[in-house]
This record gives sequence, structure tokens and C-alpha cells, in this order.
Amino acid sequence: MALPQFSRSLTGLLVDASSIVHHRTFSVSAVAAAIQKLTRVRVVDNSTLGNTPFHRPPRVIHVYTKNGVGKVGDRVLLAIKGQKKKALIVGHKMPGERMTPRFDSNNVILIEDNGNPTGTRIKVPVPTHLRNMEGDYSKVLAIAGTFV
Repeated sequence: MALPQFSRSLTGLLVDASSIVHHRTFSVSAVAAAIQKLTRVRVVDNSTLGNTPFHRPPRVIHVYTKNGVGKVGDRVLLAIKGQKKKALIVGHKMPGERMTPRFDSNNVILIEDNGNPTGTRIKVPVPTHLRNMEGDYSKVLAIAGTFV
């Protein structure tokens, strides 16, 4: 008589434990997928500093926005080959607003302090909504080969 009662209580215990195991609560915020500090990026222009092979990928060390999250058109400070260089974000992995492209990698181009691009050509397509944004991106758009 005690064995069936024990098996029912054991079954109930296993069912409760399995519901706890399968119930996972976690959240991935949008900030986790955006360009922020220590994000690895890919330099997509033909500047000499960005294209010579090096054992460490370029990393973002500062984002020049209020919230510290970079999107297309924002300026960042990179650590590349032991130097600090400013860069402009021209593509990121994070899905953005509707009808904006999403890239496979976080793409940047190196710029000088005055905003002129260091390279003379951009190897990947550039989002067309850079044309409508505030800021002087005319020289960047001039060296871009294709648009998305």
C-alpha cells in the first residue's frame, strides 16, 4: 500500500523538477548586440593601417554617443595595432529600424580627426540612409562603390 503512494509522490516530484529545468528566464537586450566598448570590428576601407595583417583584431575603446551604443553613422575610437584611430560605423550586425540593412560583420572605415576618410575606396556596400543623416558624410559617400 505504501509503494504506490511513494511512487505517486516521486512522480509528482519529478514533474515539478522537470518544469523547473525547462523554465529558463533570460533576456538579451539590444545593447548586447550593438557596437559598444570592446566590440571587435572589421575595417572595410583600403587604408594601409586597416589592411595589414595583425594578430589582434581592431576593438572599439570609446563610442562618441550619449548612451555608449554605436549605430550606422556614429563615430568610434579604435585600438588598432597599438594605436588609437577614429572610425565611422558603416554597418553593424544588430537589426535596426525597418528597411535598413543588417550586415554579417561590424564594419567601420578609418577617418582622420577632421572627418576625411583615410582610405580611397570602401570595399563593401554602404547603407543609403547615410545620405539623409546629419553630419558631413559627403566624402565617405564619394569613395563608396556600392550602396544597399
